[in-house]
Amino acid sequence: MSEILKRLSDEGVSIWLDDISRERLRTGDLEDLVKESHVVGVTSNPTIFAKALSKGTAYDAQVRDLAVRGVGVDEAAHAITTYDIRWGCDVLRPVYDRTDGLDGRVSLEVDPRLARDTERTIAEARALWWMVDRPNLFIKIPATEAGLPAITAALAEGISVNVTLIFSLERYGKVIDAFFAGLEQARENGRDLTKIASVASFFVSRVDTEIDKRLDKIGSDEAKALRSKAGLANARLAYALYEEKFATERWTSLKNAGARPQRPLWASTGVKDPNLNDTLYVDELVAPGTVNTMPEATLVAEADHGQVRGDTVRGTYDDARAHMAALKDVGVDYDDVVRVLEEEGVEKFEASWKELLGSISGELESKRAGA
Repeated sequence: MSEILKRLSDEGVSIWLDDISRERLRTGDLEDLVKESHVVGVTSNPTIFAKALSKGTAYDAQVRDLAVRGVGVDEAAHAITTYDIRWGCDVLRPVYDRTDGLDGRVSLEVDPRLARDTERTIAEARALWWMVDRPNLFIKIPATEAGLPAITAALAEGISVNVTLIFSLERYGKVIDAFFAGLEQARENGRDLTKIASVASFFVSRVDTEIDKRLDKIGSDEAKALRSKAGLANARLAYALYEEKFATERWTSLKNAGARPQRPLWASTGVKDPNLNDTLYVDELVAPGTVNTMPEATLVAEADHGQVRGDTVRGTYDDARAHMAALKDVGVDYDDVVRVLEEEGVEKFEASWKELLGSISGELESKRAGA
């Protein structure tokens, strides 16, 4: 068992794996990661499922049954993904029980094609919550403008939510407000707030990728000196906003009713630039009450040579603000950056979902032809 990962966990960072597959579940690999690598949660997305289905034969038996039954592609996609998530929830259930529901969570995303449709997102969240039927499930809802009221509605009905695709500080503030509103409605509806949980997934490396591209285009010495620091600065300011929002009377009222805080989750923590330390977005975002969801390569790297040296977030806020101001001074438009990142994020997940549906369609046809 990695001492580095233990230190990270002891600092208040919950280690989640950003991956799931039928093969990982069937071989017991996920269970081993829970036992040996301090993994206490799992996240998934359409890209992860598309990749999982494209490899090996783990899904063949289920796809064959779906083909025999004449199930349509969309229904088959739900059947396949919820099967894995339900299994993952069962693997993580001991963690959920041990931590009194804080961790042991597994996330499943609503159809990304619904990201601009509030009502359909709410309906999809209800359907997925019912299909998986596990208390340690998180339904992932994107933090688009249309997603915000869906987040509130889902929480109000007692559905635990992982808010995904957060890039901007302004939008993050609205996400927290949507969380508060959902819990307030749940309280009014007589629901037990201790059973409702949420995390807010703030994306990190993608911010550096987009801003570094713009800094390289500007090309000045001042611009080059600012490379690969915006992702951390943005995330650290998000934590500052989290501290501010969860110190208000509005939150205190909910807390007194049994509510848990919506924890910040660092997503997109795999380093995209090979010139950067491969554990950068883990070691530099250590703060209590956070989640870091890592691709397996990042988890392995952190276990091997991560540098956990205590809290690396609080106390950095002034430097983070100065960095964001310097970006503005050299001509980087932050509002445009986060707008582009949100649009691209939705488009990428839509493309992965369509790829998944295409793969399932091909497999169904193949199985029907071979029947």
